[in-house]
Amino acid sequence: MNEEKIIVQKYGGTSVKNAERILSVANRIKSHIDDGFRVVVVASAMGNSTDVLVDLAKEISKHPDRREMDMLLSTGEQVSVALVAMALHEIGVTAVSHTGLQIRMLTTGNFSDARIESISSDKLRESLKNYQAVVVAGFQGVDKDGNITTLGRGGSDTSAVAIAAALGCRDCEIYTDVDGVYTADPRIIKNPLKLKQISYDEMLELSRLGAGVLHSRSVEFAKKYNVRLHVRSSYSADVGTFVMSKEERMEKYVISGVTAKKDEAKITIFRVQDHPGAAAEIFELMSNEKIYVNMIAQATALDKETSISFTVLENDLDRTSKLMDDFCSRRSLAFKTKKDIAIVSAVGVGMLSSYGVAAKMFRALSNENINIEMISTSEIGISCVIDIAHAEPAQQIIHKVFLES
Repeated sequence: MNEEKIIVQKYGGTSVKNAERILSVANRIKSHIDDGFRVVVVASAMGNSTDVLVDLAKEISKHPDRREMDMLLSTGEQVSVALVAMALHEIGVTAVSHTGLQIRMLTTGNFSDARIESISSDKLRESLKNYQAVVVAGFQGVDKDGNITTLGRGGSDTSAVAIAAALGCRDCEIYTDVDGVYTADPRIIKNPLKLKQISYDEMLELSRLGAGVLHSRSVEFAKKYNVRLHVRSSYSADVGTFVMSKEERMEKYVISGVTAKKDEAKITIFRVQDHPGAAAEIFELMSNEKIYVNMIAQATALDKETSISFTVLENDLDRTSKLMDDFCSRRSLAFKTKKDIAIVSAVGVGMLSSYGVAAKMFRALSNENINIEMISTSEIGISCVIDIAHAEPAQQIIHKVFLES
């Protein structure tokens, strides 16, 4: 089968939130089929149905078993794909729906945050020979023991890109309720710029640092297998934003995006002995408990003692606090936690060839009397931990300085 005649499309929850939207999606799919394509459709759960299922589980149990949560949450996507397939039948398109299990999407056994290990393209290709459209449940897979697993929130993006890679497709269309990737959240920045193109690395940084347009793992997959993403709206036919390698990009800004992450907390450990292995011991504890650490900062040692600060997801703060309480009590150390923080970031490949970006950003925050508690940098990004109360003003001033002047 000619991969150039296969299109992989992913439709988010808002795109399939009700019968009207599902019928609209079906007609969009049919337009591609009429042009001679076979279409693989990856669908998310309808609207806020995943949140409804989470709330229902919490009415039953304060701490639901993670395996059973995956079993429960996977049903949302199964409803969507069955309805999309029905809608396609109604307009004369031959279609079949599949779960992650049926296409043999093998994942790790880490419930609620599984990683894709492999996909059997044979089942997809067989279905594409017999049907004009194959509709696949996103967000879910199965582990080696046959347990249903989920990929974490936003995992349908990852499902779609992984399928495109397995089929050897060059492009994967991601349909959502926005018409592309913007330089900032339109709810916070008035009239942000819509990007025609953005590199994998920039999109990965923005996704990791709080931008909700694409799931970060989907961008990792796209970069690894050179799948070009087209982020566009399911409500219009307008061209959206292409996510591609930086070598292919024509458009270039010093800063391509400004974002804020407000779901993290900060931990600071005091009077840590400044000797080899001290930091390793702390973060090995975090690794063993599978707690993701984002930013890390160490103060300059004084009298052979130092302090180490790092951030974790706020949902992991209780577990982290228990670990640190035990660690510090055994070593006569002290630690403190802080919840109300935001990580404000500026991202852009243009930083590679520009001077003074950090100084300009720090001065802009200083002029607004916004204190920086931690700093982290990469080749294409600068992130600052600030008080959460300043999250929106910080984004506005950074955007103004770099993208509106």
